[in-house]
Amino acid sequence: MQVIPIKTKIFEENEDLFAFILEYVKKIPENSVLVVTSKIVALSEGRTKEYKNEKQKIELIKQESEFSLKTKDAWLTIKDGMVLANAGIDESNAKSKLILLPKDSFKSAEILRRKLMKKFRLKNFGILITDSRLLPLRAGAVGVALGYAGFKGVKSYIGKKDIFGKVLKISQTDVADSLATTAVFCMGEGKEQQPFALITNAPVEFIKKVNKKELLIKIKDDLYLPLFGSILKK
Repeated sequence: MQVIPIKTKIFEENEDLFAFILEYVKKIPENSVLVVTSKIVALSEGRTKEYKNEKQKIELIKQESEFSLKTKDAWLTIKDGMVLANAGIDESNAKSKLILLPKDSFKSAEILRRKLMKKFRLKNFGILITDSRLLPLRAGAVGVALGYAGFKGVKSYIGKKDIFGKVLKISQTDVADSLATTAVFCMGEGKEQQPFALITNAPVEFIKKVNKKELLIKIKDDLYLPLFGSILKK
């Protein structure tokens, strides 16, 4: 597998994302995944707000999340089944605006996938829309899959045997977030201007239709349930 970040000019709000991709991506081989940062997807949808003051930002965070809790440096939120800081609302590289997450990253991924498959005459191809997040008790951000199309987001080992013949009961690999972290690491999060990455020879199972809920876990079944106790009481 190879991850190739793609440098571009600055993407402007309400710009045509498909045309922008074609300006910089001239060839896509079979069995590839094109990674697109959520920021330019959101910009193409006009998902921005003028920053007025901190109070306005906090209200927006609450509106955009299913749960919000004030912490030392940010708001800990749950949005679309994921734990994110500030509901994913970002001020970096945003020209004094607040950039929200895309309206529906899975839908956006599927639309791009269909257009690019037709353009490049592909049979096996995936789109991955990424953002970044923090992990408990770890410094630094890693990538997260907000939405994807064309490949399975989870690889299950349940029912299979390990190297000593023991049957695995709960082992699964989070394919989508693993690819997202790899791509975000290569794309960068500063002034690199690399909003795309092409993953070639991706070791994924390509499919026509994804299950957008396959990565989600109910709070009551989550390993971090003790940390989420206050949520369940609400």
